[in-house]
Amino acid sequence: MTSPQDPHTKVYSHINGPAVDLLDRLAVSEICKGWPIYRDASEWQNFRSLFAPKATVWTTWSGACDVDRFIEMSKRGKQDGVFIQHRECGTLVELGPILEEGHIDSPPATVRRAVGKMKATITQRFANHDDDTEFDVDCDCRFVFFCEKVADTDTWQTVYVKLVYEKDKIVTVDGHAVPKITAPERKYMAERLPEGYRYLGIMQRRLGYAIDVNLATPRNAGWERIYAAMEQWLAGRKVTLGWSGRPAEHDEGF
Repeated sequence: MTSPQDPHTKVYSHINGPAVDLLDRLAVSEICKGWPIYRDASEWQNFRSLFAPKATVWTTWSGACDVDRFIEMSKRGKQDGVFIQHRECGTLVELGPILEEGHIDSPPATVRRAVGKMKATITQRFANHDDDTEFDVDCDCRFVFFCEKVADTDTWQTVYVKLVYEKDKIVTVDGHAVPKITAPERKYMAERLPEGYRYLGIMQRRLGYAIDVNLATPRNAGWERIYAAMEQWLAGRKVTLGWSGRPAEHDEGF
């Protein structure tokens, strides 16, 4: 459940407007849609082209991760049989103002910033260890892309991607089989995993992943933090997305 309170304190260019705004928003929305299209099909060169030379992504199974390392981890996971797909449900983009040269926080090469919001469903296939029956975990989420436009090339690129995990569920494949969750697993879910990705997290943990337990959901402080970060980003300010008290890996450069 989300709060009835508007998490934004202001309104940005998000629909209509001059042609330059429409084109910028279209360019950023293409970048957002590239995640499910390219990653799911292992189009790694195309996937990498969505990002800045230095970029960081956060997911349940990777935590804060440099994009190049994320790609290598994704390749290894696929080699081991990890099967994750994404269904894009809708994407909209918010634009910040055109930044003046020498802005206090933005690098000289940046002329504009944007935030892409992509509603999606993560769906991952799992199998019971005892009888190999299959089931899915579906997780409704929203990807938040922190993007910037580079003056030299007049192109958009992604600097950060962080998700808000809204709700998840176990989905039977054959209409009957569902996994048995042990008492220790249920205790871990209740005490450590935020509501929003508990089932996804516990099943990924079975595969040996160290799950990031500090990601945003509509019911924790991450919701307000990520919206505050969006507004700071759009204003050309530095953002901190590593909420354990340590700045994100590349914060110092932007």
